[in-house]
Amino acid sequence: MSSNPSEPFVTYVHDYFPPGVSRIIAWGINGFIGQVDNSTVLKYNLIEGDDDMSKIEHEHQLLNIVGPHARIIASKGLTEHGLYLELAENGNMLDYLVESKQPDPSLQQRLAWCREIAEAVEYVHSKRVIHCGINPLTVLIDKDYHIKLSDFQGRHLDEAGQVVMDELASEPYRYFCPREDVFDVSWKTDIFALGSTIYFIMTGQEVFPDIVGGEERWREKIESRFASGVFPDDPHACAAITQKCWQQQYVSASEVLEDIRAIEKLYTTTSTETDAGSQNGTKATA
Repeated sequence: MSSNPSEPFVTYVHDYFPPGVSRIIAWGINGFIGQVDNSTVLKYNLIEGDDDMSKIEHEHQLLNIVGPHARIIASKGLTEHGLYLELAENGNMLDYLVESKQPDPSLQQRLAWCREIAEAVEYVHSKRVIHCGINPLTVLIDKDYHIKLSDFQGRHLDEAGQVVMDELASEPYRYFCPREDVFDVSWKTDIFALGSTIYFIMTGQEVFPDIVGGEERWREKIESRFASGVFPDDPHACAAITQKCWQQQYVSASEVLEDIRAIEKLYTTTSTETDAGSQNGTKATA
């Protein structure tokens, strides 16, 4: 690290393994994820010897408030080394759709994933928790290809809507609802991020792929489009839903979930009729 105050502060991160961790399977700004066994991981600080466990303790508290749910990553307890969590065997949604060599998911699978992430958000909001970081990296896929929402760094409200707990988190740029105060979060900012996440699940690409991350003023370009009401218009089964998320036309995640279920039912019915028509030697119409 340079002693020149005009130069940026640089922290060097190296791999390390707390007791029980056999390998590191992921890492991000909030810590390493290390595999402990076939069903458990440990989330721990990036810097070895760092005693500041505030972010990890915050996540532990939020997961306790939210409680067990099929669409939420399960907490297995906090220790001096970090937070034990359920293992999601198929990793995060971003890597699964972009990096993995798995077969391309069917339309029905993509719609099921959209429904499941909406179920997760609806449930989290029912516990008065704002996630503040919904995006494909925080959407995990378990061994049975079901969704688990993870990485809880957000806000908890009391029954009067007052902030009880807050880690001052916000969404990545492609999932960020334009606002003057970055930390002015709400149910609708979560729903906006949900819209960008649904878009990614349905299309396999993040919003505005023509804007390359790291290019000059890329963050400002994305923010400017969102702020100007310019949203992706790619055709996909949930296009109307993503538009309503971005335009803040939904009051609650329950409304998003209701619309996704309707779309899922429509395509399931159409698929069933097509299969029946094929078996009978006739062509089914949607």
